[in-house]
Amino acid sequence: MNYYENVLNLIGRTPLVRLNRMAGGLKATVLAKMESLNPGYSVKDRIGISMVEAAEREGTLKPGGTIVEATSGNTGIGLALAAAVKGYRCIFVMTEKASVEKVRYLKALGADVVVVPATAKPGTPDHYVETARRIARETPNSFYPDQYSNPNNPEAHYRTTGPELWDQTEGRITHFVAGLGTGGTISGTGRFLKEKNPDIRVVGADPYGSVFKTYKETGRTHEATPYLVEGIGQEVVPANVHMRYVDEIVNVTDRESFEMSRQLGRKEGIFCGGSTGTNLAAALKVARGLDESGVVVFIVCDTGEHYLTKHHSDEWLKEKRLLEPQKMTAGLISSTKPAGERPRVLSVAPTASVAEALAQMDKHGVTQMPVIEEGKSVGSVRENRLLAKVLGDRDLLDAAVSQLMEQGFPVIDVDASSAEVTRQLRRHPALLVEEFGRITGIITRHDMLDVPNYGR
Repeated sequence: MNYYENVLNLIGRTPLVRLNRMAGGLKATVLAKMESLNPGYSVKDRIGISMVEAAEREGTLKPGGTIVEATSGNTGIGLALAAAVKGYRCIFVMTEKASVEKVRYLKALGADVVVVPATAKPGTPDHYVETARRIARETPNSFYPDQYSNPNNPEAHYRTTGPELWDQTEGRITHFVAGLGTGGTISGTGRFLKEKNPDIRVVGADPYGSVFKTYKETGRTHEATPYLVEGIGQEVVPANVHMRYVDEIVNVTDRESFEMSRQLGRKEGIFCGGSTGTNLAAALKVARGLDESGVVVFIVCDTGEHYLTKHHSDEWLKEKRLLEPQKMTAGLISSTKPAGERPRVLSVAPTASVAEALAQMDKHGVTQMPVIEEGKSVGSVRENRLLAKVLGDRDLLDAAVSQLMEQGFPVIDVDASSAEVTRQLRRHPALLVEEFGRITGIITRHDMLDVPNYGR
């Protein structure tokens, strides 16, 4: 029979995949190291088992013990896999920035998860690292791996990731691109590769707002500013970030990271997270200046399934004002606008009375409504014009809406672009959105205020 003893034996030995469509026009070869194919779907599986087995050898993790760690999610998943196989309990501390998918994944693996504010500063009691340390102190028979300073983090990559890349490229690798979070991946892999060939360039991909680029170039840090990409970047420089193995750091914006991540799935079939988009953006920038001898390898950190409610969601990107204007459609604009307790399409029937129409508008705080019959637009009513007529003749309160309604709002397809929506709203106060012959939404001029670059 052909089988593995347990799921931990599946960690590592991940393949390289060449980029084709996204590397079009480039002379260099750009390769993706598919760490998303590890059993926990991330590069952090390598360090999870490495830190656990080292702690077992050293006697700091004993049978029946509890693993307590601060994590953005993926290291926790790697530790949780090891704990599930070996019979340990886990407690992980994460910030509100972590995706809900990661939290649920950890819980599904049997871990307890503590979520703390993302705004807490390093060194303060509410910071996720300090919280994890406190829980570890207060928990009997606990082990705190501390991925940020544990030498078995970069050592795992020195022993596995680096040798794999050297063998898989037959020693032809010229550039290695990875993010800097704990520093383990880039430090351990970079160390091995440079021992094999000092001319190999190790490039750190880092979000704007993180401290690493400034630290690399000046030896000083600045106050970090917020960014949305998870798992990379830092407010302080961890002990496992060994800058002597890093030649250059490239800053990448959140917008570019998320766009690259989404394109990698759509053009190459590689479904990944935002930090992979950061790595890819940096790798392509590096590759543009290389000839045919260039071989650029970047890390695919994890799977996009961890971020389905984040950057793989148009609605989330719209909320964060990161969705490209050309990606905005009438359907997305209408479906993501705040509705409160109001129906998605507030309308009135032509047979309803004028009094009923005015009552609806007053209740929901609107000044205009479409008149819809059997799913089709047949007219519209506006509060100010109805009131002007009723003030002249109060008997009209009992009249049917059909007697006083005006021309209906224009109807546009659900896939109409934001540019088309803008053009129509310059001439009309509102638009109705149609999907497969049915009215599914309404867009007013006010709704467009939340659309990125509206009116520009």
